[in-house]
Amino acid sequence: MTAERPEQVIELFAVSLNRGDVETAITLYESEAVFAPQPGEEVTGLEAIRDALKQFAALKPRLRGKITNVLTAGDVALVQNRWQLEGTQPDGSPVEMRGHSADVLRRAPDGGWRILIDDPWGGG
Repeated sequence: MTAERPEQVIELFAVSLNRGDVETAITLYESEAVFAPQPGEEVTGLEAIRDALKQFAALKPRLRGKITNVLTAGDVALVQNRWQLEGTQPDGSPVEMRGHSADVLRRAPDGGWRILIDDPWGGG
């Protein structure tokens, strides 16, 4: 799956997570990517990101977002997205999260874009 524009990566991520498809979502990241699963916490590398995304996928999420800003400088881009997630905790109780993400993406050698830094809590 190759995203031709930086914002497409974020859109593809939401589609993948809504399907519970962590394996497709992880292909949207660079191998040395950093992800913030909680405010003030970060994990590095595909295996750690995969583990964190599995926790989100376990919520059977309905993730919606609205891209609010895209800044591109050559092969690097900043994408900001206002998002909302509704899902179900393992005990059956509902969960709702929302935030404004700040994601740094880089163009890969194949011309597609990949996430380098994913901070769902960092967009202010």
